[in-house]
Amino acid sequence: MTVDLERFRLRNFIQSLGDQQVQRHDGSTQLCDIAALLDGAAQAHFFSHPGGAGPELVGNVMGSRERLARAFGTTPDRLVPEVLKRLGTPQPVVTVERGQAPVQQVVLQGEDVDFTQLPVHLQHELDGAPYISASIDFTRDPSNGWANIGVRRLMLRGRRTAGVDLVAPSDMRALYLGHVQRKEPMPVSFVVGAHPIDYVAATMRLPVDEMPLLSALRGAPLGLVKCITNDLMVPADAEYVLEGYLDERGHVEPEGPYGEFLGYYGGVKRNPIFHLTAITHRRDALFQTLTIGGNQMDRTDTAQLCALRTEVAAWQSIQLAVRELKAVYASAATGGMFNLRVSMQQRVPGEARNAIAAAFSCQANIKHVFVVDPDIDIFSDSQMEWALATRFQANRDLVTMAGMRAMPLDPSLEGARTGSKLGFDLTLPLLAPGQQRSMEHQVPTPPVPAQAGAEVASPEAALAAGPKTFAELMRAVGSRDGRELVRWLESQDGAGRIHRDEHGRWLFKT
Repeated sequence: MTVDLERFRLRNFIQSLGDQQVQRHDGSTQLCDIAALLDGAAQAHFFSHPGGAGPELVGNVMGSRERLARAFGTTPDRLVPEVLKRLGTPQPVVTVERGQAPVQQVVLQGEDVDFTQLPVHLQHELDGAPYISASIDFTRDPSNGWANIGVRRLMLRGRRTAGVDLVAPSDMRALYLGHVQRKEPMPVSFVVGAHPIDYVAATMRLPVDEMPLLSALRGAPLGLVKCITNDLMVPADAEYVLEGYLDERGHVEPEGPYGEFLGYYGGVKRNPIFHLTAITHRRDALFQTLTIGGNQMDRTDTAQLCALRTEVAAWQSIQLAVRELKAVYASAATGGMFNLRVSMQQRVPGEARNAIAAAFSCQANIKHVFVVDPDIDIFSDSQMEWALATRFQANRDLVTMAGMRAMPLDPSLEGARTGSKLGFDLTLPLLAPGQQRSMEHQVPTPPVPAQAGAEVASPEAALAAGPKTFAELMRAVGSRDGRELVRWLESQDGAGRIHRDEHGRWLFKT
């Protein structure tokens, strides 16, 4: 089977975006200036000569939902359904010979291996050192042969060593602790410079062999090539691969501080050391950096990636608890995981609370869940604010749970191991069959005008047929003005012939 090794190349994706989505810096850019240019940026940024020479660098590629949606060939509001559809459509994984793999067009080993030849920049004021932030890790579970994929940062410690963030619970951490127990180094390879879909796959955290997951999300066959200095398989169409191993000493060296994806710093931690044994890359390779933290979280790679992961997990969980789930949305401004919005059609009393409970349980990171009726656009902050203000009573609609598993990085925990969660039921009261919503719960809309040229009745004939709102009366007589009807109603009211019912409709007195 042939595999297209250019279709999912990062450089080709960047070129497809155009100038509105990518700001280009064609001259020399000092590495110390890159973080400020990326901070809060709405666009991706492309640097032709970072550090004065190169290689080329791109940042903030996934810092908007629109760009993530474009990577999947869809629109922002259809992003989650598209991802779910692809997850249910397997695609083959194909081995590519080394001589055919673009990522191995250049192979560096021995003294030629050097982190400091790459455009790795300092990202935050208090960071412990420059970090490679866009590194997708590839490891293998020796018990079953499954590939494990994640996203890990690398703090440069020298030309061939780096600290790896491996504190939070994860499959990779569990695999590494097994190697430490056996006193064995753990092979690991990092891809730097990949299509946005690959980063989405790396954040999914599903208990499966994650290579088929990657090909499924691409919606196309995935070409893999064996690394040069270890036996791991990596995408053959990547820009860079950093091969090496984590040594067997365990969490022994200080790593950090670092600006985290929740918008605050993470402190110094003990972490493993990565030893670099080879760098392979394309001849015209494009290095990549991710944006993390800052004052505009919704414009960072990490928040957008976390939001999509949260939405997919929440959808899969909530659809088992309720019958008519319409949409889910995790706010990237909160880091993409803490605040979740759910749109659903209630069929029976209590379904909104079932949705809240399902969302609470599917991820430790979800803290606040807002459930609304389908008439509310969950992608609109203003509509969500309005629903909270007008459809919610705290003593009736607030759902609280305490002692729940929480994300350790959440600074509001203040060292606690468990946290609290809140659910907000912003749905309108459920109607009985045949019952209509009261006027006080109906949303005002512009009047529908009369159609030009339609057959019309006189005002008398219109009201004789039954009560009418003013807009219905205008349509009945074909009026596109209305002031003549005000005069007619005035004459009828003066004659004592008309009045209004409890719904405000005009009608003749009987």
